[in-house]
Amino acid sequence: MSAEKITTETPRKSQAETLASDKLSPMMRQFAAAKAAHPDSLLFFRMGDFYELFYDDAVVASRELQLTLTARDRERQQPMCGVPYHAAEGYLQRLLRKGYRIAICEQMEDPKLAKGIVKREVTRVFTPGTALDPSAGAGENTFLASLAVANDRKSAGVALLDLSTGEFRTTEFRGADAVSAATEEVARNRPREVLLPAGLHLGGSQPELDGSEAGDDMLSSVRTRTPVEDWVFTADYALPLLQNHYRAHSLEGFGLAGRTSAAIAAGALLHYLRATKHEELEHLDVPRFYERSTCLELDAVSVRNLELIEPLFSGESQQTTLCYAVDACRTPMGKRMLRAVLLRPSIDVVEIAARHDAVGEAARSLASRERLRRALEQVLDLERLLARLALDSAGPREVVALARTLAALPPVQEALADLNQGRWGVLREHFDTLEDVCARIQATLVDEPPLKLGEGDAIQVGVDAELDELRGLSRSGREAIAAIEERERTRTGIGSLKVRFNSVFGYYLEITKSNLANVPSDYERKQTLVNAERFTTPELKEYERKILTAQERVGEIERRIFAALRREVLGSAARMREASRRLAEIDLLANFAHIAALRGWSRPEILADTTVFEFAEARHPVVELRLEESGAGRFIPNSGFLDGAQGPSLALITGPNMGGKSTYLRMAALLAILAQSGSFVPAVAMKLGLVDRIFTRIGASDNVARGRSTFMVEMTETAAILNSATPKSLVLLDEMGRGTATYDGLSLAWAAVEHLHDRVGARTLFATHYHELTLLEEKLARLKNLRVACRETPQGIVFLHQVESGAADRSYGIEVAKLAGLPRDVIARARAVLKMHEKAESASVAAAGQAAQIAAPPMQMTIFTPLSQRVVDRVRELDVDRMTPMEALQLLAELKREIAE
Repeated sequence: MSAEKITTETPRKSQAETLASDKLSPMMRQFAAAKAAHPDSLLFFRMGDFYELFYDDAVVASRELQLTLTARDRERQQPMCGVPYHAAEGYLQRLLRKGYRIAICEQMEDPKLAKGIVKREVTRVFTPGTALDPSAGAGENTFLASLAVANDRKSAGVALLDLSTGEFRTTEFRGADAVSAATEEVARNRPREVLLPAGLHLGGSQPELDGSEAGDDMLSSVRTRTPVEDWVFTADYALPLLQNHYRAHSLEGFGLAGRTSAAIAAGALLHYLRATKHEELEHLDVPRFYERSTCLELDAVSVRNLELIEPLFSGESQQTTLCYAVDACRTPMGKRMLRAVLLRPSIDVVEIAARHDAVGEAARSLASRERLRRALEQVLDLERLLARLALDSAGPREVVALARTLAALPPVQEALADLNQGRWGVLREHFDTLEDVCARIQATLVDEPPLKLGEGDAIQVGVDAELDELRGLSRSGREAIAAIEERERTRTGIGSLKVRFNSVFGYYLEITKSNLANVPSDYERKQTLVNAERFTTPELKEYERKILTAQERVGEIERRIFAALRREVLGSAARMREASRRLAEIDLLANFAHIAALRGWSRPEILADTTVFEFAEARHPVVELRLEESGAGRFIPNSGFLDGAQGPSLALITGPNMGGKSTYLRMAALLAILAQSGSFVPAVAMKLGLVDRIFTRIGASDNVARGRSTFMVEMTETAAILNSATPKSLVLLDEMGRGTATYDGLSLAWAAVEHLHDRVGARTLFATHYHELTLLEEKLARLKNLRVACRETPQGIVFLHQVESGAADRSYGIEVAKLAGLPRDVIARARAVLKMHEKAESASVAAAGQAAQIAAPPMQMTIFTPLSQRVVDRVRELDVDRMTPMEALQLLAELKREIAE
């Protein structure tokens, strides 16, 4: 990379103009051809020991990677920058995490042997969704997603593929809201990249997915959205591609018969993998169809609000998430399965009971549980090791690591023998320990191989006779070189003479200039240095030829043997995928048992035909753990009871800020998720009628980029709840209506409570500061008032964090502000203003109440109607004691007309 640094703003031609020029050198014509084939990728062009980038690609890479921008010509019209090929991995990952696509153009022949220009080809295209990211967490999936939409938009399919593990699944949605449901499913799984038909426009002034902004909003969290030609998303192309890849006569065995959109989405993913040079995909699982209705549905909003996987606010610790709090898994596969079951808890009572049985048995037996968990500690990431092997990116060390993981399977099988409950027996039955595959690897590769092949030390002795012979020759050759050095020192009398080697000059004799007078006449000069001269001899040349030839041949044989081993191991890819699935579930159940025993969690009772939700002395799993770790105290347990059919279906919770209302809401949701995931729960006892969906409206957020205020986001999320919840759902609403004027918000909250109570019947926890809503307990039979207890002391308010029956009398907002450190004069003024407003409100309510008694509407809703300031002022100035009945009636008529106007 010896090129001049660009230091002036010299006008240059566009990339297209330059590459279309006839004046390009042969090498740059190679670059132009590769770039034309991959115009949307940054082209890493191999030149010797560097990957070079040119023109616009160089400008982008220099900016994103903080590289020095140089130029190839004096006119500075060919910007370039580069990175060493042996250190390129880190640079590639940085660009991929920023959402760029990268095409690798490799040298396809040895430059020393090439006649003319070295042949180059694009060998791999990396994209955010197809690259193996070594920095990805053990429990994190790196999904590539695709979205297929039918022409009438009444059907939409989603496919999800994790190339690093081989996990492949797909689903389909139908109906008027199919597209919005599909985009929500994509967003919920947080893919690195999503493929979309080129004709399906998103964002900006283009038409939206479903005539609204919902589709683009849902996919806004996906950094890389890749348009693919529309013909790829057709049944005529995608379905045969899918069948041919899996050598299947039909898609019925995959659960895709009649689910065309889902099959098209899966086929589009396979097309994309082939287009990005991924030809060998033996590790891929078959595309497994799943229905969202077969699990407890959690939309992206609820996953975010409940902090299941990621913290609610960027920059916060992962310790605030449920996944962190319940993750004591021993294997990467178990960690990923834990994440999956928390996002998709079961609604199958039989499956949940089987998990609870298995967790209970393991929780009761410390010795059996710990023996199993110790055996699992030796298991590495079997899925990702297999993926690296299948994608031809695994070296000898990765294959040896795979063998070590396989060697750990027999101890896992032995540890399972101590556990006999139903699910453990199913997992133990036909458990494949893959001992034959392990033995094959161990017989071929040494225990501690080098990082790369070709160094002569990766293959076991006895595997190949020619290899053993050549390695012996190489070792004896090195010994001969040492003998030559000693002999020449004796012959010349030059004690400092050394025989050395480098990749440019090969073997040579190095002699300092002070000893040049003693150099024999048969020495041939090779190179002159500042303080020494380098020579060679016919004998040294011959040994060099033999040694280098032997080393090259050793490398060839090692690569051939390794390739044969790779093919043989991949022949058992299906067996390894099945073993990995079993290991993941074993680890998950053992993890749940460990958490239950360690923290004193109890088994929940899951009921299929009721809507009861009852818990006694329950704790928030995340908050409790953080309090214990920080030593800040213990979590105050709380109880609750809801029943959509016979008991109270809606609990209206009032109380001070910081009292724990939001924590109580989130705790209830996490209890349901844990229970239906198969885990025990942090409660003394719990009964749960199956929950089909959990809806949350917690906290305040906006979407300024889309022109949506906090209140608009709140109303959009609330609308989704009111329109979609069922009697089996669990609804959490926190401070609904606080983003607008008081009376507007109160009216909306009032109406929402009535709708949830009368029409939906969902089990609902509704936290609010609108104390007027507590009056609804007298009207709505299945509404129950709860309050968060607190105590006022001379030193200030004390939060008891205890939820009890009854309504709170006020919110203690000023007291909380005092605790937050607001200046004393602000607190004093706030108290004065509050008293003034409370006095004015009392007068307004009294006057409006008199009018309401005459009109006598149901529930006297007019007491919550905002009065004009003029009416309020007239009422405030009245001397009621001196008014005659006739004057009062006349005044009332005037006020009524004024209000109507």
